[in-house]
Amino acid sequence: MVGLSSFAMPFFGCAAVAFWLLHWSGQASWLAGIAMSTTSVAVVYAVMLELGLNNTNYGKTLLAACFVTDMGTVIALGLLFSPFTYKTMVFVLVLAVLGVVLPWLTPRFFKRYGNRPSEMEAKYLLLSLFGMGALALWAGSEAVLPAYMIGMVLAGTVGKDHALVRRLRTLTFGLLTPFYFIRAGSLVSVPSLLSAPLVFLVFLVTKVLFKFVAVLPATQYFNRRNGAEPAHAKTESLYTTLLMSTGLTFGSIASLFGLTHGIIDTAQYSYLVAAVIASAVVPTVIANAFYLPRHLLKENNSPPEQIQQTEP
Repeated sequence: MVGLSSFAMPFFGCAAVAFWLLHWSGQASWLAGIAMSTTSVAVVYAVMLELGLNNTNYGKTLLAACFVTDMGTVIALGLLFSPFTYKTMVFVLVLAVLGVVLPWLTPRFFKRYGNRPSEMEAKYLLLSLFGMGALALWAGSEAVLPAYMIGMVLAGTVGKDHALVRRLRTLTFGLLTPFYFIRAGSLVSVPSLLSAPLVFLVFLVTKVLFKFVAVLPATQYFNRRNGAEPAHAKTESLYTTLLMSTGLTFGSIASLFGLTHGIIDTAQYSYLVAAVIASAVVPTVIANAFYLPRHLLKENNSPPEQIQQTEP
């Protein structure tokens, strides 16, 4: 419920603002809605990991909601902008087959070839991701869609190997992600941002506003139903809402998709990317500075120095 509302309301709200207020075209407005509806799993995961909340029920629930939100954006991007041809059918068929084969094959492959210096587990996963990503691009879809689907079906297998998860995290955040953001950032037009800074601010405020409208009541309802203390429930609800307001990877991916496919121009791309990056920073800083759920940190026995690092 939280994940779906976190996607739907900002999606339609930001699309409406882009169309009616900023007078963007229909397709550009829908793309803006997709870019602004995202929640950054990377940002939320990093925060949960730093605070030690990733192993708590709260952290797992929050990450699951973020995953549902981003899945909605990926599906919307595919349905609204991907062409439906025989290539699409081939892609969907292969993805469906892999959804059945990979959960059966992966644990057997890891058992036979795992724990070797050659890092066969990582190579196996990268081959699956890059291969399906290439097939998605050939079909005119977005490469991130099969990555999400593969992540879903292999979550149980890969998640059990904590050493492999750490190696993949190092590879992703240390090598692959910086190259993407360097490319995405190099396409931003600074003169366009300086000439119309209000457009970027409109998207940022609209996204955060609709996230609050969507997420805050839902989190308050679940906290009351679970019998949380009023003070703790309020803190958790505001903290969850602010973290769900973040955006980074998928927002910039959707924006870059729109630019490369001629859906938006360079100026529109710049506004969206600037708003996406700002949404990754501003809500996170406010959440950790004013609404950090310290009672969860105490329950998780986080070390004092780790808690102090998050204070303003």
